[in-house]
Amino acid sequence: MMNNRVHLHHFDVQADLLRTLCDAIINDLKKAIEEKGDAVLLVSGGSTPTPLFELLRKSDIDWARVRIGLCDERWVDPSHDDSNEKLVKTHLLQDKAAKAQFVGMYCEGLSALEAQAQCNSIVNDELWPCDVAILGMGEDAHTASLFPHNLKLPQAFYLEDDALCIAITPQSAPHVRMSLTLLALLHVKHLYLHFEGEKKRAVFEEAMNGGDHYAMPICSVLHQDINDIEVYYA
Repeated sequence: MMNNRVHLHHFDVQADLLRTLCDAIINDLKKAIEEKGDAVLLVSGGSTPTPLFELLRKSDIDWARVRIGLCDERWVDPSHDDSNEKLVKTHLLQDKAAKAQFVGMYCEGLSALEAQAQCNSIVNDELWPCDVAILGMGEDAHTASLFPHNLKLPQAFYLEDDALCIAITPQSAPHVRMSLTLLALLHVKHLYLHFEGEKKRAVFEEAMNGGDHYAMPICSVLHQDINDIEVYYA
């Protein structure tokens, strides 16, 4: 089941994927700066984007005009090794990109559920409208922190609300999370999905052929008619 909103970019060599994707993202950010004076980039955690971050941070762009935020966050202190904020500050906000402004999700002293409204305000006020978001995908077909069969998925997928963030407790992964909602993801100007490896490619192909959005949350991004998504994989 093909969707003309999905644009595939396949690479045999990881280095070629990373360079092409990096160039595309930097071009989008430069255009945003030219058009409105600043740009917003949202990124995901995990091991897959780390080499991409290390390319992006060396790129020539006016990073002082770029705000960087997260597609999702594990609800742990930013000093914790599982923190996406720590990952981004360690691997992206370095070199030339050290001049960028980071806008995190984590709110000290509050549970994720208690912080949901505050996070929504932070994203809405400081990161919206968003120019570029880079999603990942797990071998279980989750994206951001929208995990399969989670009780919060109906709320996260609901497009008639204006909520940009949702607190989620995964059943199959550690840590309570804060995630962007499907509404937020589908209203990013330039939306990218980046994954690597044969297992994830098989998951992606299954999702592209259709499936239960609650069993394979990535389907909610791939099978919609609101926004284009550029898929980069090797």
